[in-house]
Amino acid sequence: MDSVRSDITDRSAASAAEPPEPDLALKILVAGGFGVGKTTLVGSVSEIRPLRTEERLSATGQHIDDTCGVDRKTTTTVALDFGRITIRSGLSLYLFGTPGQDRFWFLWDELSTGALGAVVLADTRRLEECFPAVDFFEHRSIPFVVAVNCFAGARAYGAHEVSRALDLERGTPVVLCDARDRDSGKEVLVRLVEYAGRVHSARLLASVG
Repeated sequence: MDSVRSDITDRSAASAAEPPEPDLALKILVAGGFGVGKTTLVGSVSEIRPLRTEERLSATGQHIDDTCGVDRKTTTTVALDFGRITIRSGLSLYLFGTPGQDRFWFLWDELSTGALGAVVLADTRRLEECFPAVDFFEHRSIPFVVAVNCFAGARAYGAHEVSRALDLERGTPVVLCDARDRDSGKEVLVRLVEYAGRVHSARLLASVG
């Protein structure tokens, strides 16, 4: 019995001597045009109950927001969506979904502060809706991936076709996804973290070279 207690004590002491693995939390933006699936993506992958700031679309707003192609949409994000997902032990992502309407774009600068990178969701039926988001992140040198949300009934396009249509900078990843599916959304986030990590590492090396 004493030997068992001694063994437990030794293990506890060893555990106490080892510093715990630090947790790393990374900030990620989920952006794109109006009604492209940003709220859906954040909600599908979040391991906590997502924070949403949705309001019902009003008759007044219909004269301001372009709802062409998303006629069935009844709500809209007016500030942000927030969620969290653990990619692996010690690494979590804090997800900030941006509002899609033009009149709320002033929030993007604030939300982008400190972000590792971004996911730009695209709908091939309204591909032009993601142009402003692509321009926003390119001009601010924030790494991003384009995630094509594959809506039912939409014509299928390959990643290379989408990349050319958006005139993306060389190397910017384009991935196909289903924003409703957790595994699909998580794969998009993993691709972003890997890509953003390479970009930031290359910039660090260039700055000290």
